[in-house]
Amino acid sequence: MRYIVFDLETQNTFSEVNSNDSTALDISVATVYDSIEEKYTTVVIDDIDQLWPIIEKADALVGYNSNHFDIPLLDKYYPGDLTQIKSIDILEDIRKSLGRRLRLDSVAQATIGAKKSADGLQAVRWWKEGNVKDIMKYCEQDVRVTNKIFEYARKHGHVKFKDGHRKKEIPLDIAHWEEKEEAAMTHSMLF
Repeated sequence: MRYIVFDLETQNTFSEVNSNDSTALDISVATVYDSIEEKYTTVVIDDIDQLWPIIEKADALVGYNSNHFDIPLLDKYYPGDLTQIKSIDILEDIRKSLGRRLRLDSVAQATIGAKKSADGLQAVRWWKEGNVKDIMKYCEQDVRVTNKIFEYARKHGHVKFKDGHRKKEIPLDIAHWEEKEEAAMTHSMLF
């Protein structure tokens, strides 16, 4: 299967737009990783259309908190309907197993020994400062981390997190990750 792992950064925060709805925000930078091409592509919002041909090849979109945040926000810009592509939200599967949500950084440190290089609020500050280069590096690093967690979970059937000083495993039901779905995709490109 062809997995497209992705992440978005925003130009603003929920408090600035007076809403908890991700579609009220504006994208600054987006990164996708194509599992077949083994290639990362990072773009600023003005070049977001470059991602559609990559995303449209996906058998599944993979993210962390992507069903609640990234897919609705990205779909605001997409000329089709991204909800027609199978979605694998690692955080959603963690919540189903553990009964609560965990930060990406917590799972990354315990599972693959990696740390995020910044956070979403820092990315918003960088955007306001015109520091697009650091946002692009940060967004790509988040996708690299998410991809490594995804691959680890596919291989081992679990991820880990720190509970105090002890690492604990979170078993994940990943069977649905490997099931290919046939979807009526609305493509942005004429084929």
